[in-house]
Amino acid sequence: MAGNSQRRNRRTSNKKGATVGSGGQRRKGLEGKGPTPPAGERKGHKKNRVGNAMAKAAAKRRPAPRRGGPKGTSEMVVGRNPVFEALRDGVPATTLYVQQFIDNDERVREALQLASERGNINLMEAPRPELDRMTNGLNHQGLVLQVPPYEYAQPDELTAAAYDNGEDPLIVALDGVTDPRNLGAIVRSVSAFGGHGVVIPERRAASMTAGAWKSSAGTAARTPVSRVTNLTRALEAYKKEGLTVVGLSADGTHTVNDLEHLGGPVVIVIGSEGKGLGRLVGETCDYLVRIPMPGGAESLNAGVAAGVVLYEAARRRA
Repeated sequence: MAGNSQRRNRRTSNKKGATVGSGGQRRKGLEGKGPTPPAGERKGHKKNRVGNAMAKAAAKRRPAPRRGGPKGTSEMVVGRNPVFEALRDGVPATTLYVQQFIDNDERVREALQLASERGNINLMEAPRPELDRMTNGLNHQGLVLQVPPYEYAQPDELTAAAYDNGEDPLIVALDGVTDPRNLGAIVRSVSAFGGHGVVIPERRAASMTAGAWKSSAGTAARTPVSRVTNLTRALEAYKKEGLTVVGLSADGTHTVNDLEHLGGPVVIVIGSEGKGLGRLVGETCDYLVRIPMPGGAESLNAGVAAGVVLYEAARRRA
């Protein structure tokens, strides 16, 4: 009878069942999805929400990265006069930061003009709080100059450059010189008297900062500086290359004007004004020489002493 729902096997839907050639959809549905991930990795789980919240809170507490790269890779020169002088003296720089709405005085205009003339310095405008953060609260006066890290040479590159030019190496090594201005002045003297470079230790010594660049009066661009882990070992290596190691000392057995070795391949070692040469460095030297001072002064500034000895070495080579 029509409409009798009691008939067996009667179709009550127009949908077709599974047929041959269905592409294996049912088989895929039966495949497992792997092990259940931990609760902290399951989206929507309480542990997952708590973990995400803790990560966001830690990110807010973490200090923002400084412009100019990781800590220690660059130097900041701050203040209107220091920035202007650094730009005027040719100190290499990558970026000049200028405070927004800064009072445009003469120093600011001159600094901007010098940076523009260099052509390879980025000019960036930044709000005062950002400059305060970059300089750790120093009095930047609205100008901050970013100086890239100095590229130090290898010790053997100094002698190789001398031999390539057919010259005997003339190198100055510094032991305990901590004033960047002295380092810059010595680099300037090495350049003036035909030297081939300066060697400095990594620890307890001045490095090639913006102050050293300024004191070198631009000669740091053409006079290489090498930084070594152990100065004594570096001197020993130079001795094996055939260089004579001459140390400046108030108790030297020779004077600078009677030591013929200054005219050949030589490393001149200069200590600090107060302590002089360290014990191990002094023992490594082949000769200890002194500068005659008839006026009675006890010692000379490291930069001045280097100039005196380098002049004598250049005179003998001429």
